[in-house]
Amino acid sequence: MSNVLFLAAPSHGHVNPTLGLVAELVRRGERVTYFAAEPFRERVEATGAAFKAYAHDLDMFKGPPTPGQRSAMLDMFARGADTIADIFAQTQYRRFDYLVHSAPFPFARPMATLLELPTVASHAVFAGLEAFFERDRPSTHPMLRPDPERDTVMRQAAADIGRRFGIPVSTDFRDWILNPGDLNLVYTSRLFAGDLPYFDDSVRFVGPPVHDRRETTDFPLERLAGKRVLYISLGTVFGNRSPALYEAFMAAFARWDGVVVMAAYGVDTSAWRPPANFIVRPYVPQGEILKHATVAITHAGMNSIGDLLAAEVPFVCLPMGADQPALASRARKLGATIVLDHASATAQQLADAVESVTTEPSYRAALRVIAESFRAAGGYAKAVDEVFALKKARGVA
Repeated sequence: MSNVLFLAAPSHGHVNPTLGLVAELVRRGERVTYFAAEPFRERVEATGAAFKAYAHDLDMFKGPPTPGQRSAMLDMFARGADTIADIFAQTQYRRFDYLVHSAPFPFARPMATLLELPTVASHAVFAGLEAFFERDRPSTHPMLRPDPERDTVMRQAAADIGRRFGIPVSTDFRDWILNPGDLNLVYTSRLFAGDLPYFDDSVRFVGPPVHDRRETTDFPLERLAGKRVLYISLGTVFGNRSPALYEAFMAAFARWDGVVVMAAYGVDTSAWRPPANFIVRPYVPQGEILKHATVAITHAGMNSIGDLLAAEVPFVCLPMGADQPALASRARKLGATIVLDHASATAQQLADAVESVTTEPSYRAALRVIAESFRAAGGYAKAVDEVFALKKARGVA
């Protein structure tokens, strides 16, 4: 039985995939102290972990800043020393045996150095990371473009951490935004990952993050029973950046023969008049919805695309940013989806694409192949087996 410190990047896309991992760790006797933001308390505590809330807002994946404001990412970087001090204060310098962290948690390296612990990284993204690993090649990745403001904030934050804790801290942006561990858990299968070049022997493909989150919501699931269900979600990061898309959805499916469940996280819906067959909510219990879903439209985020593939629900992709275009492209290459341009998709194109993935047998056949590769990957039980193998190799009790 080990004491585990878990440091999450506090966004839905990075917390949700870890819940099944934490639940399995706890089930197998580990004592987990899990840091995230207060809104995640209920679902983390449902896993059996001890929840701790960061003292500051560390969600660097929020929308773009308003004019004159610093970005959420830079605001988070600037609080590095205070964040580390807060973690130590809340744990009262308790002795931990290993550290698990979201791969983009910026202060994972300093924490691992200070605690002298083996590390496990949770990768809720995997596509588009070549530029972060292949450092000997010039990069055109948009996140790695020169940014004087960012670099200044990082230098100041690194100096502050070094001064207060007596350790050297990198000022390379890649060391803040991507932190591989001694063990790297990737939530997909080797089949779906394909031939991406930056995977090494530290990576384990454990399948998609499918887990009963035990969420408390007021969603009327009874309205879905026995109905054809179209599920539409553009995620929690990019979903509020293309309001015209929601109008296209309502135009395309106002007369759809069934129920349309549309998630609209962070979107102002006050002026909407949704069709009678629509259920619109800012947040929905995705796992429960997929038990009823006939077909879906997705932004192709890693968690959502994994859920859809595992559930063998036909889907249409509208990738909007980050690793979504690469994920959508991979699913299309494997024959599992249709990809549309989110900036130009019309109501008719949306309706036609949904009809195609629902009725053409080739899409379901591709879904079955990928879903089988997911099942073979072993899931959270396999992930914890790998964590325990790391413990054994490092002499952790």
